Amino acid sequence: MEKLTFYALSAPEKLDRIGAYLSERLIRDVSRHRYGYVCIAMEALDQLLMACHCQSINLFVESFLKMVAKLLESEKPNLQILGTNSFVKFANIEEDTPSYHRSYDFFVSRFSEMCHSSHDDLDIRTKIRMSGIKGLQGVVRKTVNDELQANIWDPQHMDKIVPSLLFNLQHVEESESRSPSPLQATEKEKESPTELAERCLRELLGRAAYGNIKNAIKPVLIHLDNHSLWEPKIFATCCFRIIMYSIQPQHSHLVIQQLLGHLDANSKSAATVRAGIVEVLSEAAVIAASGSVGPTVLEVFNTLLRQLRLSIDYALTGSYDCAAGVGTKIIKEHEERMFQEAVIKTIGSFASTLPTYQQSEVMVFIMNKVPLPSMQHSIEAGKAGENRNRLTQIMLLKSLLQVSVGFQCSNMLTALPSVFLDRLLSAALMEDAEIRLFVLEILISFIDRHGNRQKFSPISTISDISVLKLKVDKCSRQDTVFMKKHGQQLYRHIYLICKEESNVQAHYEALYSMLMLISIELANEEVVVDLIRLVLAVQEIAQINEDNLTAYNRCALFALCAAYLNLISQLTTVPTFCQSIHEVIQMRQKEAPYLLPEDVFVEEPKLSKSLDRLGPEVFFWQSKISEVLGGSGYNSDRLSTPYIPQLTDEDRLSKRKSIGETISLQVEVESRNSPEREQRAPAEEITYETLKKAIVDSVAVEEQERERRRQVVEKFQKAPFEEIAAHCGARATLLQSKLNQIFEITIRPPPSPSGTITAAYGQPQNHSVPVYEMKFPDLCVY
Repeated sequence: MEKLTFYALSAPEKLDRIGAYLSERLIRDVSRHRYGYVCIAMEALDQLLMACHCQSINLFVESFLKMVAKLLESEKPNLQILGTNSFVKFANIEEDTPSYHRSYDFFVSRFSEMCHSSHDDLDIRTKIRMSGIKGLQGVVRKTVNDELQANIWDPQHMDKIVPSLLFNLQHVEESESRSPSPLQATEKEKESPTELAERCLRELLGRAAYGNIKNAIKPVLIHLDNHSLWEPKIFATCCFRIIMYSIQPQHSHLVIQQLLGHLDANSKSAATVRAGIVEVLSEAAVIAASGSVGPTVLEVFNTLLRQLRLSIDYALTGSYDCAAGVGTKIIKEHEERMFQEAVIKTIGSFASTLPTYQQSEVMVFIMNKVPLPSMQHSIEAGKAGENRNRLTQIMLLKSLLQVSVGFQCSNMLTALPSVFLDRLLSAALMEDAEIRLFVLEILISFIDRHGNRQKFSPISTISDISVLKLKVDKCSRQDTVFMKKHGQQLYRHIYLICKEESNVQAHYEALYSMLMLISIELANEEVVVDLIRLVLAVQEIAQINEDNLTAYNRCALFALCAAYLNLISQLTTVPTFCQSIHEVIQMRQKEAPYLLPEDVFVEEPKLSKSLDRLGPEVFFWQSKISEVLGGSGYNSDRLSTPYIPQLTDEDRLSKRKSIGETISLQVEVESRNSPEREQRAPAEEITYETLKKAIVDSVAVEEQERERRRQVVEKFQKAPFEEIAAHCGARATLLQSKLNQIFEITIRPPPSPSGTITAAYGQPQNHSVPVYEMKFPDLCVY
């Protein structure tokens, strides 16, 4: 062997003939079953290959690969393993000159086949599979970095390599699942096809460039589909964990996009399959962190929200085809619900990886998808439409809550922009109790920036709040601006939610948390005053009971007010205020314990039917509170003014009559009853010509108006100051003269025809003309 190596190094041009001769001998020995000579020939080739790195090695390599291929084609496992070992040694050699015509197609196919070996003998099967994995690893190493070699990333190769590795990852032998001794375990681990396949897959993915990720991931998705591996989701999650940790971080979003595309492609698959894909997405997003979403942020959320809506449709129609044709699969509602929960969790996972400004965009995007009964959004009619709308609203608000929980922003103006807050609060006025609760929870998660929320549970009239260990910061300038801008809007919605009869304990707890968090996070002196006024107005709701609330609702409102005023009095640190609140609470403990949270917010609340016969000593009075706080520098005038919410058109969302509807009804009734109705001219007949004329006339009028405005603007821009002053002065003089005329008519009315009438006191009294009979100039009539 030494002589042969020396000869080959001395005369490199002879290498190809040496290779051809050895190859011919090996093929002959294989066919004659002389396996000893086969081993000698392979060893000789290996040693020559390791020793010679000259430029003419290419021809020798051709002979070598032909011999390896011959061994791999053999049915003898030992020869297959021998051939593989030789190929692996060759794969580790770095060649000086590239090869333009070498092909590895046969080796990819054969090694993939060996990875799926089903030999009867377990040990032999394991060895063949391991050889196959090592062979694939060798092919990848040999070709992946050489652009002139066959492109290993082509789908035809990837569709063989990736499934072979996954098959071995998935296929854990029974013998390995037993628990051997620690020493045996370490040896086993080295020999395990599963470990080797994982290492090979990590190496393959680690070498993948931007353009090759898609070809590497697609076979994984197909393999998981073909073997129904999404449903238990353990293996699928394991695979994508390997993938996400192996690929280069900047390519993470490509894997996410592939998964999202696959989710869309499987939109009519069973709910368990879709849930598996979504769970994997969630895991992948957490691993990829900030790189998971990539450039198309909203597209990710749009896909997930689309799947959510589809799932709601499937659950309602009971079919994957909305037309509900014959032979469609039976849908299990609980499975769809599981899928919906998985999507919501995944939306939260994705959102948590985003920077604050993008999280804010995502929340506005989700909120805009919520169907609300407003002018901008179409609501489906009918019973089925109502169900769909309700489920969609709930699922989207759940998603929003999931995003808002991980949202951290010190500036409330950026956290809750007007466009978002308006839509969110309009949902708070809906009749559905569950939707109202979600809105409250979302608002609480935004306002609670110091994690105080859990400290208010359960609601109680605690005598010393220092045990709660609340984190209180001074209200920032941005928070003050936010409350000036949106404070009244928040108070109005809190007030209106309190009036809802369908409220349960969870609602009152959320309302209490909301009031307390505003007091701690966003309150200056003015806000505290407004909140106290609001709470006293809420007490009045329960006291007067115009809305016919149940005994529980009324007791809960009384208890809510007591708990809030107890805490705010201690936060303001005004001793007289604390004392007056404490006195009322003590009186309630003696006379009416059912007005305190300790008796109301329990599993079996103690209520009273005689709420209308309560004495004044168990109520909090505005006059008393404004008196004690006014003495400590608070605005007593504002405190003594009762809180009256400024109701708007939003009220119609909770199916009350809106102001607009009320006015239109009044106008209709008045017009029906008016005496002028009979004298009206008959309606003009509407024809095509009249419509055309109306349109043309309106256009002409608009153009005239536009031209007039342009002339006015131009005049004020270009005319000299004296001219403008003279013009305005003339108009002012004209207006003054008209006003003088009106005053004269009003003060000195014309004498009546009957002259003067002497009153009882003997003084002459003129008959004044009634105002509605006076003739005012057109200029003064509006």
